[in-house]
Amino acid sequence: MFDRYEAGETAVLVHIDFSDDERREDLVELQLLVESAGARSVGVITGSRRAPDRKFFVGTGKAEELAAMVAATEAKVVIFNHALSPAQERNLERVCHCRVLDRTTLILDIFAQRARTHEGKLQVELAQLRHMSTRLIRGWTHLERQKGGIGMRGPGETQLETDRRLLRGRIKNINRRLDKVDKQREQSRRSRKRSDLATVSLVGYTNAGKSTLFNGLTSSDVYAADQLFATLDPTLRKLDLPDGAVILADTVGFIRHLPHDLVAAFKATLQETRQAELLLHIVDCADDNMQDNFDQVQDVLKEIDADEIPQLVVCNKIDLLEDFAPRIDYAEDGTPERVWLSAQKGQGFDLLLQAITELVGNIVLELTLKVPATGGHYIGQMYKLDVIEHKDYDDLGNCIVKIRLLDADWRRMIKQSQGELETFVFEASETDVIL
Repeated sequence: MFDRYEAGETAVLVHIDFSDDERREDLVELQLLVESAGARSVGVITGSRRAPDRKFFVGTGKAEELAAMVAATEAKVVIFNHALSPAQERNLERVCHCRVLDRTTLILDIFAQRARTHEGKLQVELAQLRHMSTRLIRGWTHLERQKGGIGMRGPGETQLETDRRLLRGRIKNINRRLDKVDKQREQSRRSRKRSDLATVSLVGYTNAGKSTLFNGLTSSDVYAADQLFATLDPTLRKLDLPDGAVILADTVGFIRHLPHDLVAAFKATLQETRQAELLLHIVDCADDNMQDNFDQVQDVLKEIDADEIPQLVVCNKIDLLEDFAPRIDYAEDGTPERVWLSAQKGQGFDLLLQAITELVGNIVLELTLKVPATGGHYIGQMYKLDVIEHKDYDDLGNCIVKIRLLDADWRRMIKQSQGELETFVFEASETDVIL
């Protein structure tokens, strides 16, 4: 077992091309990740394989080539642009005589450096512990003696088992603390619902310019830099529109094959995205991988059940293109579909605000529902959203409930109930509100 690398240390990078799209990664993106982590690349090993080698991932010959480069460059760490199994990591460390990291561990390290708030630090630690729990190395073998006889009795538990028990305890403790933070966030969301303010969430591939756009729109000072995962912690600000206002939420950037441990750990943060009425999908239109990055974000949105929320695509960084002016592209039904702008230059902000105004559901519904006794769980959902204005019961035991909520929230509830809620409505009205 080797010590974890420190910022500024030298690294050899390993990138393998696979014919399988599920394993395909981008070498340039790996170099950006390494730079963001603070390490310095002193060499790159590349190759092609049809499938990973079970022992070394790269094959015996390539592992020997890697070891030779590590010795020649005196690199302190080897970083793979792929996910490695614990056994592959250990086998490579024995050959290279240095620490070996995979893509997931590298991303976790970057998240650990970027986290600033209490919640963000807890989420990163949770993801790291979950990842580490699969990579505990058997050690302290002298504690394994459980034979009889004087001086031969061990503690009855190996060090590996002790480490796992301590990890489980720490993970359980962090989950409790994150649940508490999540309840506080839920209270804040209810307050916003009561004020009839819709939430618009920024999503997109990391380094697409989300924080720069957020700062430009809201006159905030969220940290923004030309690096991957510059900001992690969600930030919410009120955004004034020509006809009112909304809540704008800046969230963590996505990346291809975002580690599942991170998705699970950042569940509370990503909840801001799942509860939004509109997603602004920021894309770097000057990036050659624009479409691929767009698809990767859509995959993550699907994973967190946010793929059905209406989206407005924001094509950022038009200042890097030749002869390109800000504009709005409209869909066949006349609704805004795409906005072209430059967050860095502040070009096209007025068009974006216009498009948001047209898309955001600024209609508040007042509904009276007759919910039978079998629909009690729907009443619970309404209490959770804090939309109940009045509740009573008729002689047949039906719950007569009057609710007030945004049209977007009502449509989301209808979808979740597979249309059943709509059959309970017997009185409805709607009003346009100044958001």
